[in-house]
Amino acid sequence: MASILLSVSGAIAVVALLIAGLRLVRGPDAPTRAVSVDAMTVIAIPLMLLAAHHAGRGIYIDVALVFALLSFIAVLSLARYLEGGI
Repeated sequence: MASILLSVSGAIAVVALLIAGLRLVRGPDAPTRAVSVDAMTVIAIPLMLLAAHHAGRGIYIDVALVFALLSFIAVLSLARYLEGGI
């Protein structure tokens, strides 16, 4: 039962990632694209955790954590740049 729920949640996350990617391509302006990149990173982190669980490798959890921290810093930098503060 748990494996079915993990598979369904992974499929939903992939669909959400594709929708955010579509918004990235079709976004009308830079702030919309920045939000879609942020959404894609937020969606990618649980996918990394699902891959870690599926592979049975705990080290992938550390990769997801580092990716989350780097994406947070990147989004802050991008927001600051779009504001004209850099």
